[in-house]
Parts: sequence; C-alpha cells; structure tokens
Amino acid sequence: MREIVQIVSNRVVTVFQMLAILVITIGIIKAMLMYFKDALFGKNARKAIQESRMELGHSFSLGLGFLIGASILHTTIAPTWNDIGHLSSIIAIRTILNYFLMREIAVIEKKNNGEKKNGEKKPF
Repeated sequence: MREIVQIVSNRVVTVFQMLAILVITIGIIKAMLMYFKDALFGKNARKAIQESRMELGHSFSLGLGFLIGASILHTTIAPTWNDIGHLSSIIAIRTILNYFLMREIAVIEKKNNGEKKNGEKKPF
C-alpha cells in the first residue's frame, strides 16, 4: 500500500511541477506579446512595460503556488528532519517572493486605477 501512495504522490508532484512550468511559460509568452503589441503599435511604452510586468507577476505567483504544493506533497511520504528543513526553506523563500510580487502588482493596479479615475496621464 505504501508503494502505491508513493507512486501516486510522485505522479501528482510531477503534474504540479508541469503545471507550474506551463503557467509560467504561458505568462512569459503572453507578457511578451502584450509588450510588443503595445510598444510597437501603441503610444505608451511605459504602460506596455507595466502591463507586461503585471502579467508576469500573476503568472509567477500562480506558478509558485503550484511549486509550493508540489514541495509539500513531495515531503509527505516518510519525511526526515532534513526533508522538513528543506521544505521549510523552500516554502519560506517562495512565500516571500509571492508576497513581494503580489504587493508590487497591487501598487501598480492601484496606480493604474487612480490614473483611470482622474483621467490624467502621467509623464512617466
């Protein structure tokens, strides 16, 4: 029975890791397309950069979530103290990265919403 649980757990971890790769890759492609479309054919290159960064931030955040889930599942089968220490470090680093990504996204969205409400265009 234990072997079956390990096999299933390993497969699920692999699926989560593949989902993270897929989400991040799609986010990068989408951000690049948004940037090139706006930078080449739009009037405001700065806005294109901000929108691209927001897209990347959302993709990275979701990808990190999948990776954290995969790390937790990977450690659930007969963890050693070393495995638990590694998992704690991985989760701490990824959570801190996610926190700062989401904070930056919130700042940019707040700034963009303020500009839309005021109808103002900032010079930079």
